[in-house]
Amino acid sequence: MGRSTTVYGIDFTSAPSARKPITCVRAQFDGRMLAFEELLLLNDFDSFEQLLATPGEWVAGMDFPFGQPRRLVENIGWPLSWAGYVREVSSFDRRGFRQALEDYKRDRPPGDKHHKRQCDVLTRSQSPQTLYGTPVGLMFFEGAPRLLNSGVHLPYHHDGDTSRVVLEAYPGVAARRLIGETSYKNDSKAKQTAEQRQARQQLLRELTGKTGQGVYGFSIDAPKHLVDDPGADALDALICAVQAAWGQACSRANYGAPESVDRLEGWIADPSLRAS
Repeated sequence: MGRSTTVYGIDFTSAPSARKPITCVRAQFDGRMLAFEELLLLNDFDSFEQLLATPGEWVAGMDFPFGQPRRLVENIGWPLSWAGYVREVSSFDRRGFRQALEDYKRDRPPGDKHHKRQCDVLTRSQSPQTLYGTPVGLMFFEGAPRLLNSGVHLPYHHDGDTSRVVLEAYPGVAARRLIGETSYKNDSKAKQTAEQRQARQQLLRELTGKTGQGVYGFSIDAPKHLVDDPGADALDALICAVQAAWGQACSRANYGAPESVDRLEGWIADPSLRAS
């Protein structure tokens, strides 16, 4: 299979800190096996930007929406290219971005306030406009401009340095395929349970066993301590690395996305979408 490629899996947050860092798994992928190497904790955006600037060759899977729904972009009047509307978004401060999305949905009828991309519908993920709960809209606001400014290659969005490839990942779609609807994490200490830990252990077993190999097409070697975090940030980062490695293995086939992928919206790297 030839030489090994460095793979990063990143569980992102819109407000990194020592208490809640951006969690990163670094691994090596030779086409047959993805082998865990190290767990990195990035406490601020400077550290994240430094990782993006790391010379290649590497591929990364990151758990946040890189794009917004075409319906939103067209209706709100942003430029009709990914780089164009990301630059537009980066002209806002955080409060201004939040206000723009709130203003957009204010007078729209129920059911037509939050839109989804095609990949969100297929993976049952929430709208990238979401600002509360799990604020993936703010993750987009903080993450997408940094991807654009870093010059990395974003296969479904923007041509960049092809020795540094970044793919959108989503651990939830992989977890549901491997363990169904079982809850395996919670950031709230009061809601963390022994059953969730058992679910994380099962998820890691399935991912690194024959089931995971059957889904992704290669074996996965990772340590058991990745299940120790009740919030599952480390385990989610590992899944992001697996999805990135799968995308890399499909690099000659549009990184696993259909040729018709909407470059305004983007795509999530996982074989479950390829079958859709």
